[in-house]
This record gives sequence, C-alpha cells and structure tokens, in this order.
Amino acid sequence: MSTTMKLPELFGSLVFNEETMKERLSSASYGAWKKCVTEGTSLDIGTANEIAEAMKQWAVEKGATHYTHWFQPMTGVTAEKHDSFINPVGGGKIIMEFSGKELVRGEPDASSFPSGGLRATFEARGYTAWDPTSFAFIKEGSLCIPTVFCSYSGHALDKKTPLLRSMDEVSRQAIRILRLFGDTETKRVTAQVGPEQEYFLIDKADYAKREDLRMTGRTLFGAKPPRGQELEDHYFGAIRPRVAAYMKDLDETLWALGVLSKTKHNEVAPCQHEMAPIFSDANTACDHNQLAMEMMKKVADKHGLVCLLHEKPFAGVNGSGKHDNWSLGTDTGKNLFKPGSTPSQNAQFLLFLAAFVKGVDEYQDFLRTTVATAGNDHRLGAQEAPPAVISIFLGDELNAVVESIIKGTEFKDAGKRTLEIGVDVLPAIRQDNTDRNRTSPMAFTGNKFEFRMLGSSQSISGPNIALNTIMAEELTQFADELEKSTDFQADLQELIKKTFTEHQRIIFNGNGYDDAWIAEAEKRGLCNLKSTADALPAYIAPKNVDLFVKHGIYTKEEIQARYEIHVENYTTVLTIEANTMVDMIKHQILPAVSGYATDLCERADSKSACGVACKYEQTTAAEVAQLTDELMDACAKLENGLAAIPADAEAAMQYSHDVIVADMAAARAIADKLETLTASEYWPFPVYSDMLFYV
Repeated sequence: MSTTMKLPELFGSLVFNEETMKERLSSASYGAWKKCVTEGTSLDIGTANEIAEAMKQWAVEKGATHYTHWFQPMTGVTAEKHDSFINPVGGGKIIMEFSGKELVRGEPDASSFPSGGLRATFEARGYTAWDPTSFAFIKEGSLCIPTVFCSYSGHALDKKTPLLRSMDEVSRQAIRILRLFGDTETKRVTAQVGPEQEYFLIDKADYAKREDLRMTGRTLFGAKPPRGQELEDHYFGAIRPRVAAYMKDLDETLWALGVLSKTKHNEVAPCQHEMAPIFSDANTACDHNQLAMEMMKKVADKHGLVCLLHEKPFAGVNGSGKHDNWSLGTDTGKNLFKPGSTPSQNAQFLLFLAAFVKGVDEYQDFLRTTVATAGNDHRLGAQEAPPAVISIFLGDELNAVVESIIKGTEFKDAGKRTLEIGVDVLPAIRQDNTDRNRTSPMAFTGNKFEFRMLGSSQSISGPNIALNTIMAEELTQFADELEKSTDFQADLQELIKKTFTEHQRIIFNGNGYDDAWIAEAEKRGLCNLKSTADALPAYIAPKNVDLFVKHGIYTKEEIQARYEIHVENYTTVLTIEANTMVDMIKHQILPAVSGYATDLCERADSKSACGVACKYEQTTAAEVAQLTDELMDACAKLENGLAAIPADAEAAMQYSHDVIVADMAAARAIADKLETLTASEYWPFPVYSDMLFYV
C-alpha cells in the first residue's frame, strides 16, 4: 500500500464500482443501470455506450491499455482474452475507443473449453455477455469485465450463469414465504456467502525441484518427516516475517480489487494458512474467490514462494478446504436464518430452518457431488475434514428446540413450557450458541450454515448453486401449501413439526470422525459416497435432474454436460498423476537409489578388503536393492494399468478409482520407504522436512 494512500482510499481503487458510476455517469444512465441490476431490465445501446465510455476513461486514467471479458468456464478457473483500446485513425495515429457493443458482448473461441458435448468441436463460436451485477475491475493493466459465457445455441458454458439463475429463483420463492408473514417491503432475497480459503506456502526453489508439484499440485511421494503438526504449535501461532510480508501484500492487492479480505492466520499444518473474507452476495463472493486464488499465486511468486491450493499437497498433515458460509438476507437488511424476538419472526425462522433441513436430507447425494473431485478424495473423511456422509449440526440449544417441536414436549428454558409456533416466543438463541463442530459437513453457526466439505482449489459456484436451488424447491413446496391454508397458524405449526419429524435423521450433533457415526448414518439411511467415482453418478439421478430443470437452473443437456465434464476430469487428473509418478520413478528415484546402493557396495568391498566391519553398508544395500526391484515392478504394473484404461468415460472413471489409485498407493509406499533409507545427498528432490520447515 502506498504510504500516501490510506486503506479507505485503497479499497476498491481498481474497481468501477457504484460510487464511481455515480460520479461519472449521467443520472439517467446511472438510474438505468441501477434498475437493470435490481429489476432485471435491459439496457438500451445509448446507455451502454455511455457506461462503456465512462468505464474506458476511468480505466485509461488508471493506466489500463486493454480490456477483456473475464469469465468462468467449466474448467473451474477463469478465462480472459485481451484487446487493446487502440483504434487507428489514419496518418499513423490512434485513438482509444471502447463501445457499448464491446462492453455488452464478446465472441471468444469456445472450441477449447470443456462443453460436455453441448457443442461439436467444429462449432467454435461462443459468446460472453456482461454481467452488470458484477463490477468491472483493473488487473495487470487490463479492464476486466465480468461476463457470462454461452454457446452459439444458448447453452450455458460457464459457472456464473446457473449461479445467477439460482439466486433469482431462491429470491422469488423466499419472497412468497415472506409475504405470508406479512412482509410487504422486501423486494429481493439474496444468497449471502463468505468462503474461507485455506492454502499452503512453500519456497519456490523447492517447488521447482519437484516434478509432482509442478505437474499435479501435490506431492506424489514423501515420507513422513520427524516432525509434522504433532506439537500443535502452528495453528493461530505467530506469523513468520516472510509469510507476514506476503499476507500484507496479498491483503493490499485484494483490497484494491474490492475483495473484502478480513482475516488471516496460520492453519493447523506447517506452512498452511487461511484467508477469510467478509460476506457478500453469492455472485460477488464467487468472483472474488476466483480473484483471491489467482492473486494468492501471483503475490506468492513475488515473494519467492509458491501458493499450493491442492486439497492434499502433503500426506500425513492436514489438507486444505474451503468453508462456504451460506445464508439468506433481504434487501431490507434482515438475515432469514437469525431467530427473531417476536412470535412471528421465530416462526418464520423455524420455517426457513425446516426448509433447509428438508432440502439437505432430500438432496444429500447431490450436495456430495458438488464437492467431489480427485483432490478432495484425499481430504474428506481423513480425520481432518468432514466425513463423506452429509449431516447437519444445529448445536445443543437449537436442537433442543427442534426436538421439543417434534415431540410436543416441554422445552426446558427458564420456565418449562410447550412451544407453540406462532404463539410462543423462542428463547433468545445466541449467535454463537454452542461450540463449533469442526467434524460436521453442514454446521449452523448462529445465523448461517457452514458447508465445510468444499475443496480448497474448487470454484464455490457449484455448491452454492445447489444450496440455492434446493432451498428454492423446499420454499416452493411450503408456499404452495400455506398459500391455500384457511388456518395459517395451525397449518404452519403442523408443517414445521411434520418437516422436522420426517427429516430429523439428517441432524447429528456428535463427532463426525467417530466410526460409530458412520455405522449410525447407515442405519439412518444416509448416503456414504466415499469417493468421487461413487458420488458422481448421483449428479444425473432423475430426481436431481428434475430439480434443476424444474427451477430453470440447468436444462437436461446442461446438467448432463457438467456430469460428463466431471467424469472425464476425474480420470484425466489421475492419469496425469500416474504418468508423473512413472516418470519420477524411472528418471529420478530409481537412478538415485541405484547409485546409492552401488556406492554402499563399493564401500563395503573396500572395508572388507581392509578387514573392517561393514554391517551398515551390506544390510542397507541389500534392503535398498530389494526395494528397488519392488519399485520397478510396481512402476511396471502402474504403466500397464494406464495402458488398459477403458475408452468409455464412466468405465474409465471407475477403473481409475479401483485400479490406478491402488497401484499409485502401492508404488508410493515403496518409494517412501526408500526415501527413509537413502542418504540425503542422493535423494533427487526436496523432502517434506525441507519444504514444510523452510524458515
């Protein structure tokens, strides 16, 4: 941050935000943009031209020379094609131009982005269209215009379009419920999200020496170091100067881009850290999280570091997740998951809570698929993250309220009484009313739900699309029933009681790491989709497809396409990892350990000739030789397995899980044992103790 620029001046200084629009647009154009955002009206070309001109002038004043439509294809990362503002005017001169047409629509080549069969390879045309609800920003000398991305035929090819659709739908259905409670003021309900982002930092020099990190983002080999996270001294510990300098630079970079970076701290594992933002609407939160991940990597490079976002870059220490804090808020400033202080507010809260509980229970399989990736398979259920079983944690106090409603029994607060929804007033439920359950996949934390299963590298779009749509479906069912009611209070109470009773199996307040819970979850009939290969077929289960088609979030073709992309990606990731493993074994590990064994034998011969004992050399050489042969065989088996991957995508996914993953684990176990026997100067790349304790 410039010594002359204070934080309020820095924040959003590279964003063409609402304040800047007010300053630079006519009142008519500003009003038209505002109406477009709040009511979904279209912008005429004259207004678009004025906005484009103001945006261009602002960007040029900030040093920008190019513009790009910044979009989020189904790769899970962002994409951008840059065009300069320059336009020739003759005589070897140029002017800086940018029109409303260029602002509103772009036409990038869509042929190289995943489409899941939505378009043929020869159909290259794709369109980007400005998302006026997301502010443009300047990044590295280019004006970035957030856009949606679709095919020539109109199919969504990105992660932003269905997210916007789901936000609109949950707003519509939530307002129907609010009207039943006499709320005539709220015009929009917005899904609010705050994604906590975990990551690792390692030295760039170590990263450069590890082919596995460069190719896959995680270490495919690595014996457990003498010290990991056992001392529990890293979590919330003092931040090392080199990391503190990085975090300061990252904060200032994100603040200038309008990202509400709020919290920074050390995480549990050595070299692991976390950044958490302030809540914003789900669309902005998704944009900002993509920006944050990009800037984490770029800022790290400036500090001689590498930021690792893989869910499990190091075996034996905690992996990285992304906790997705989700809630619903009205445009009048109310949080719909915050218990109120009056009977009607409490009843409204309980109805929204019931809808969420019902939705998570009915669509638990789909929620699991939204976090299913090859990387996240290493983390979920590993005693450091939630299990693969979806459940909801409500906390003791709120759980007691729910149980009293189900049983119709006395609620034990200051005075024993039976709760009657809409008549009684709930006890004051504190925002942090219970200890946070770190083992729960979906924990209620006072006025929001924390979806803890997301992987650190993934886009938050998919999980939030699912949460929005599931909630919209349950609110639709509730509104359809209550709008026909002739006795609202009685029917409301019965609906809430019925819902909690029928879906109480999804509520679990205990230790999710305990094996007893997995057995109990099976008794309750809950899904336990342990791997991505197990989970992905649920993506296209008829009830799940029907849900998203019904609410206009995806067409059948769009959801099928996303399923096919996820299936193919799983196999592709594992294939890259396995091929990298083979390459490292054949070209790095085997030559190194063979050379070490040779030197041991030569030293043993030399000692024997002198009549000196050589037990260490002989014993170690024999063990290294045996393990070397075993590693050669394991490598050959892995190569043969790779050659036998089926052509069919679904069969390839299952085969990769059943065969390739097991073969990789077997080869790694041998290589890691060799690492513990081989002298440090012979081992071909940095080991865990080098990378995790670089300061």
